Amino acid sequence: MPTYHPGLQQFLIPLSAGEMTLQSALDTLLEIGNTSDEVPWIVKIMENPSFDFPPFSMFKGRVSLFQHDCIHLVLGRGTTLIDEAFTIGFTMGSSHEMSTMAAKLFGYVAGHWYPKAYRFPSAAQRVYKDAMHLGMVSNSVPLEEVDYRPLLHLTLAEVRSHLGIETELLRSYYRVEAERNPSVEACQRLLS
Repeated sequence: MPTYHPGLQQFLIPLSAGEMTLQSALDTLLEIGNTSDEVPWIVKIMENPSFDFPPFSMFKGRVSLFQHDCIHLVLGRGTTLIDEAFTIGFTMGSSHEMSTMAAKLFGYVAGHWYPKAYRFPSAAQRVYKDAMHLGMVSNSVPLEEVDYRPLLHLTLAEVRSHLGIETELLRSYYRVEAERNPSVEACQRLLS
């Protein structure tokens, strides 16, 4: 069983930190983040594009761990389970190719079959569904298609602009998420 850095429950570089470069934000995350070796096999086959063959190819918006970490930062999300649910849901929604059946199946697997440290609790399930829809209506590019390496020197605000991420859309949803989850600290801190 992997050990998790306690900072993962506290980590957040909010949307308001737009002047930080993607590289410096990523460096901060990598100080406490888990390696790909620590990711359980079921999470890898569900979320990693290396497993792009049936039946797993039905899950669109799958990204490498590097891309996933960059997307957390671009969306202004931390690394709690509810943040993971949002990041994955928004990425899948931004692909504009995820079927309703595949989205429901992914949510079921993440909520029931993932190891406990990765499993989406009920509040995260709702956030995952909301994020899928938000990604679909967003003007952002499909986030799984982005090569983030050439963007590392840009500020987070510049990266968001380059990708078509509407920060006001995210802030509006984060307010709704905080209202729906008044006892979830990870939701309350999104508006900082």
